[in-house]
Amino acid sequence: MTTCPPDDVVREVERALADGASPAPRVHGAARVSGGCISPSARLTLEGGTEVFLKWSPTAPEDMFTTEAAGLDALRGGRGLRIPEVLGLGTTQAGVSWLLLEFIPAGQPTEEFWSRLALGLVDLHRTVDDDFGWAEDNYIGSLPQANRGETDWASFWWLRRLEPQLRMARNKGFLLGDQEFWQILERDLPAVLDDVPDQTASLLHGDLWSGNVYASTEGDPVVIDPAVYLGHAEVDIAMTELFGGFAPEFHDAYNEAASVSPLYEAGRRDLYQLYPLMVHVNLFGGSYEVGVQAALGRAIRLI
Repeated sequence: MTTCPPDDVVREVERALADGASPAPRVHGAARVSGGCISPSARLTLEGGTEVFLKWSPTAPEDMFTTEAAGLDALRGGRGLRIPEVLGLGTTQAGVSWLLLEFIPAGQPTEEFWSRLALGLVDLHRTVDDDFGWAEDNYIGSLPQANRGETDWASFWWLRRLEPQLRMARNKGFLLGDQEFWQILERDLPAVLDDVPDQTASLLHGDLWSGNVYASTEGDPVVIDPAVYLGHAEVDIAMTELFGGFAPEFHDAYNEAASVSPLYEAGRRDLYQLYPLMVHVNLFGGSYEVGVQAALGRAIRLI
């Protein structure tokens, strides 16, 4: 992966930072930022020593960074969470999309970090709406995420989350077995999710794994790379438990501040983890099929 952004991207970044001022601030250096698996990214150093964060892609859909910027703005509804400011975005004439953000250096988590993150997430989840979905479609990783609204949560979870990923995976030759289990799940999903009331459409981060959360040098919980929509709050919690990396203090603080149904422990966690697991199948291949099949089998026990 290249460290340096293309020259045409750098020129557009300098114009965006100038905001009409002359002369435009110059980019003096770029250092690769590790961690992203979808787009290359770098920390840019400007005249005077200011640092900003840039990601770019010659292959991303043109609106991918636009919807990411909108998602970051939406996350500011969660008090206690620090969200990088959007400084600019665009697409060069050569078709390279880019997104420029405030650079927030990483530090070490303090004793209060995990509880602060949990309470910020609880506050975010208290941003509610009548319908499940979002005003526009967006992306999870580089995959399209359909968000057309539904008043019924079970319908949304099947039609906008599970079924599109299942169809995509099968078109790629994955997840061709367990047809009967998927049919049972589709048929009985309304009964499994009947205790999720219509008014519980909470604002979600949508892709809350440990790589999208870190502590700033001041100890603030920083949250990045959202795939936002309005859904059931337990979806975010299930994602925090899928790949690990969240301290027990996080879950203790969240459970103390918010009510989680016993059905979550009984198998709904697996139902919600099916979606990111299938996303991983479609992004990274069949090594994640075993995880999908295991989660599907456990979720079926709820029925």
